[in-house]
Amino acid sequence: MELGLVMSFLGASIILSLMPGPDNIFVLIESLTKGKQNGIAISFGLSLGILVHTLAAATGLSLIIQKSAIAFSFVKYFGAIYLFYLAYKALKENKSEINIETSLSNQTKFSKLVKKGFLMNISNPKVSLFFIAFLPQFITLNGINITLQMIILGLIFMLQALVVFSLIAVLSSKLTRFVNNPKFWRITKWSKVTVLSILGMTLVLSKK
Repeated sequence: MELGLVMSFLGASIILSLMPGPDNIFVLIESLTKGKQNGIAISFGLSLGILVHTLAAATGLSLIIQKSAIAFSFVKYFGAIYLFYLAYKALKENKSEINIETSLSNQTKFSKLVKKGFLMNISNPKVSLFFIAFLPQFITLNGINITLQMIILGLIFMLQALVVFSLIAVLSSKLTRFVNNPKFWRITKWSKVTVLSILGMTLVLSKK
């Protein structure tokens, strides 16, 4: 694997994990209403779910890529189209209304919250589609085994997501004012559109 590609993957992954979305907003709300421990537990579950999507994408995509260049081209352009679609959806997003209860609920067992986050992640087909679109542009056909490359990238994504989501949980009380600020949503919306568009264009121009 090329170090430059790995670092690019890590940078793109961190930016995407920081962008407001269903997962990190859920972690934020859980942390504010039920305590940071609940948010960290949910973060563990969400991150573990990434492994399932990674394995599914890695095993299926590696077979397609190894089979023929034409098949890989199909996967590449499908991935690019999907990333452009996500950029379009991000462009149409409006500021979410986040209602946060002020009273703290009772702590839920850590393992139950991990399971909740895990099931939330693996039951979302959009995550699988994202990994199918995202992973191929960061592999090299002349590098180590393609399946192994994708699994390594998936593990990197999982670890950075766990760190980012856990930080959101810990810093939840300080992040509230940003989340409810319209200017924050405008900045993050256009950042998300830009990142997804660049990823899509990179995949289109890829010559792997």
